[in-house]
Amino acid sequence: MRAWNRRDLAGVTLGALAAGCAHAEVAPDLIIHGGPIYTGVGANPRVEAVRIRNGRFVALGSLAEVSANARGARVIDLGGAAAYPGFKDAHCHLGGVGLAAMVLDLVGVESISAMRERLRAYAATHPEGAIYGRGWIETHWPERRFPNRADLDDIVGDRPVFLERVDGHAGVVNSAALALGSIDGNTANPDGGSIERDGGGRATGMLIDNAMSLVQSRLPAPTPAMQREALAQAMRLYASRGWTGVSNMSTSLAESMLLQEFASAGDAPIHTDIYLTPEDSEIVFQRGAFAIGNAYVRGVKLYMDGALGSRGAALLAPYADAHSDGLLVTPPDQLLAFLTRARASNVQVATHAIGDRGNRLVLDAYRDVFGNDAGASRAARWRIEHAQVLAREDIPRFASQGVVASMQPSHAISDLHFAPSRLGPDRLAGAYAWRSLLESGAIIAAGSDAPVEKGDPLIEFYAVAYRHDLNGFAGSDWRLDQAVSRAEALLMLTWAPAFACFADAERGTIEVGKLADLSAFSVDLMTAEAPEIPTARSILTVSGGRISHEAL
Repeated sequence: MRAWNRRDLAGVTLGALAAGCAHAEVAPDLIIHGGPIYTGVGANPRVEAVRIRNGRFVALGSLAEVSANARGARVIDLGGAAAYPGFKDAHCHLGGVGLAAMVLDLVGVESISAMRERLRAYAATHPEGAIYGRGWIETHWPERRFPNRADLDDIVGDRPVFLERVDGHAGVVNSAALALGSIDGNTANPDGGSIERDGGGRATGMLIDNAMSLVQSRLPAPTPAMQREALAQAMRLYASRGWTGVSNMSTSLAESMLLQEFASAGDAPIHTDIYLTPEDSEIVFQRGAFAIGNAYVRGVKLYMDGALGSRGAALLAPYADAHSDGLLVTPPDQLLAFLTRARASNVQVATHAIGDRGNRLVLDAYRDVFGNDAGASRAARWRIEHAQVLAREDIPRFASQGVVASMQPSHAISDLHFAPSRLGPDRLAGAYAWRSLLESGAIIAAGSDAPVEKGDPLIEFYAVAYRHDLNGFAGSDWRLDQAVSRAEALLMLTWAPAFACFADAERGTIEVGKLADLSAFSVDLMTAEAPEIPTARSILTVSGGRISHEAL
């Protein structure tokens, strides 16, 4: 495949891509019944059957009503499984999900010793080139510390090794990688990043946020073929889990073009809403939002701060377990300048903010750009991605400013094991504050942030409705009153992600005339005991009227 550069991509016309769209034969009607079907519509919350034609819902009601004049229709009996409006991941990274299967997998390593053994085994079967891995998290390790270059050097010392933490905001490298990045004791911390050092001032090998780019920028980039295969694998996996669509964050222009090519050819089993990196955002400033097939270029993803686990989230007061108060990945004046241009060009913005200081700075910047014009701010549907730790006085600002809180419930049940020590008891009142945000009138669009988390809609539903980890644990200080009702959880994972992408008129609920997105699972999420939810399975996924997964 040809390697695209930005000039090539900026010059591609919509007509050129659209000309390649496949003209699929008209499929027979599809009737689905045999289990509870929840519509997400208050006036008609549950129906017996639905009928789909040409990609849209055309009838809802009893099986008899829906089946009238249904000669030639395909009929699917759910066999007691339950169906819902299409679940949509409001924040994920499809490329990262797919590439995770192509690199050293460190998810679930239980110690530095176990990390070393995985690295040893991987290096033996991959004897050449740099080694990249991802997925470790140290919070349960018996060593009770971050890994360092010495942990890696005696396993692989002759070529660069870069092992990224699960949150993507920190990584550990060996000495060869430090040399590749020209990092030594005299190297200054880059803006928005930290080179961790030992007592003698030497780099330990731990790189936080923007410091990672000193090495990453010099490692071989994934080839176009690898990127294509990663996206194809990720979309298939997502459909098999019950997702009908995603908002793909921090998308490079090359990755965006691949997603659009899949969509143009009719090979995308789920729909994608694309938020570009700032570096690759010129096309959306020039054209505004546009669609090719079921791929939609919506806006731009920015960063304010880092992550909580690596202590990069920007806090208003220092961490309870460290002297630092986090990092600002983007200077506030640079953020404001970008936002000003985005408003002038009617470009939607989604900004990563995790700490209470990071969130306040983004809320302030959004307010300043709109000059306190709440109507214009609400119409823009600008988003804050994660919104994990909020000062309590800032919670009502999401609703008053019309800012969408794009949150990932699984973060709360992953972080509950270390967030109390990072934040201290007082700040927990504004951490993962779903109930408080909803009661203030805010809209929460829920997602997974995969590959940081698994990317399973059942885990996200369980987490937001139950707020315990997958073993059923939640500490006494974990604010269980911030869990939401099952009905609210359903809206957060169906209608709200569509609203956050200006797609709520077409998706997010089961209604006549809307695009037919439907997810069915082996248990009734509205009535099942909480522990049953994450162990259930996806049995049917329909995206835009097309069956993309079936396991009946």
